[in-house]
Amino acid sequence: MGHGGNVIQELTTDHREVEELFGRIEALPPGAKERKILADQATMELIRHSVAEESYLYPAVREHLTGGDALADKEIEDHAKAEQMMKDLESLEADDPQFDTLMGQLMREIRMHVDDEEQNLFPKLAATCPPDALMDLGDKVRRAKKTAPTRPHPSAPDEPPANKLLAPGAGLVDRMRDMFSGRGKGA
Repeated sequence: MGHGGNVIQELTTDHREVEELFGRIEALPPGAKERKILADQATMELIRHSVAEESYLYPAVREHLTGGDALADKEIEDHAKAEQMMKDLESLEADDPQFDTLMGQLMREIRMHVDDEEQNLFPKLAATCPPDALMDLGDKVRRAKKTAPTRPHPSAPDEPPANKLLAPGAGLVDRMRDMFSGRGKGA
């Protein structure tokens, strides 16, 4: 969850971790109970990652990139679509026929989003944002992930300042729910 380095290195490492979870899900047979456990872990990571991006990365995109508002808006829209899928997945068990369909859609959506960020957004940001600002953003993203929610909240605000104010409280409640339910303990 916290890896070190600048914001691009931090978020790229998150992307690799989620892809590893997706690969483990795909390697299991349909209906396997472990698929749900891994899907919950992926959701937890994706939600923390998304909250951190929305709190710090996208405001930096708006500030440092020409056309940054449109780029950030598109990324936030991608997040909203994925978050709704994760919310829908939350109530499904691995043996539900809808689980595999929805999980497949989520994985495709996330992979397209990751590819777009890594091929387009990150290089543009690296070219225009000072290195010390990228390091500072990396620190802020790491701190945000520590207190971010772990469950999808599609109706929650996704832009500063409201998201920065509400995320820690939702994160605390989510982590308590996770602790009591055992969610995210691994497969």
